[in-house]
Amino acid sequence: MDRFYMKLAMRQAEKSRGKCSPNPFVGAVIVKNGKLIAEGSTQPYGQDHAEVVAIKKAGKQAQGATMYVSLEPCCHYGKTPPCTDAIIQSGIKRVVVGILDPNPLVSGGGIKELIAAGINTEYGLFEEDIKEQLEYYLSYISKKRPFVIWKTALSWDGKYAASDGSSQWITNPASRRFVHKMRSEVEVVLSGIKSVETDNAMLNVRGIRKAKQPLRLVLDPFLDIKAASLFVKSAKQYPALIMYHSAPKEKVECLQNLGIELIQVSGNNDKLNLNEVLLKLWEKKLYSVLLETGNKLSEAFWKNCLIDKCAIFYGNRILGGENGCLKSYDRKCIDRAVHLSKVKVKKLQDNVLVMGYPMW
Repeated sequence: MDRFYMKLAMRQAEKSRGKCSPNPFVGAVIVKNGKLIAEGSTQPYGQDHAEVVAIKKAGKQAQGATMYVSLEPCCHYGKTPPCTDAIIQSGIKRVVVGILDPNPLVSGGGIKELIAAGINTEYGLFEEDIKEQLEYYLSYISKKRPFVIWKTALSWDGKYAASDGSSQWITNPASRRFVHKMRSEVEVVLSGIKSVETDNAMLNVRGIRKAKQPLRLVLDPFLDIKAASLFVKSAKQYPALIMYHSAPKEKVECLQNLGIELIQVSGNNDKLNLNEVLLKLWEKKLYSVLLETGNKLSEAFWKNCLIDKCAIFYGNRILGGENGCLKSYDRKCIDRAVHLSKVKVKKLQDNVLVMGYPMW
């Protein structure tokens, strides 16, 4: 039954996806005498972790029970006390862990504390599945940058727009609803100034009840964004950040007064240093980025090998013409093509979503 209950813990974790950063979203369940007695998922930052939520629900029934938790319990003080302390004090006698936490503050220490307290502790159940579930957090820890998802919408023949530049709508309403779901599950939605200007985009989550709004980030090298744009006008309603490299002091002060957070990074002409962009986000403890970028900025992320996952929406259209996706990201020969691993395909009415991981 271990596999069954760990699956339940993983399902619990999903309830907190996108809602508890910078903490990882974790699930925990407590079982006693073959009966499920409590479940928990990580609460918003500064509140209880999944283990503590479950323990509080179980109360005295936790004595002598088994806990299943998707990620190794923490053993250090942060915004909350160590989860290992709560587990030990609850009287739980067995703990089954999905994966070890690579965070240097934990990194096997949680397991050691539980074992030292006489708790029967095991780990490694559904390890690959949980690593995929927690891919944002694991990237944040191991790569010291956020996990980057490249999202694009194309016609069947790989065009991002018609010859006259029009692109609304290549995909159907079901695909667009799925994009808003993706936005609600990440910490940052990133776009370039040209895309924001062309679509007068807000980059917020719409149509999903009680969704946590991501940080909206625009890369705007010279702060060309207009104060009358919807992005700027909504800055006091939805969190907004612009990164730039050169701009008049007056424009900086104007945007700051309108509620925009500004970060200056290095750059050259109309390009910003993308590694520095991601480093600034990492320093803000943001561990997932959804790229909603135009073709030129998308190519820049590809050229810098900064894409961790692809989400390619194919609309039910044939466009033809010159506007091919990643046209300047030329791999020259088939042997140098970037392969995708773990490819998944999802049908969205008459559209298709293809997801996969670039193999660098």
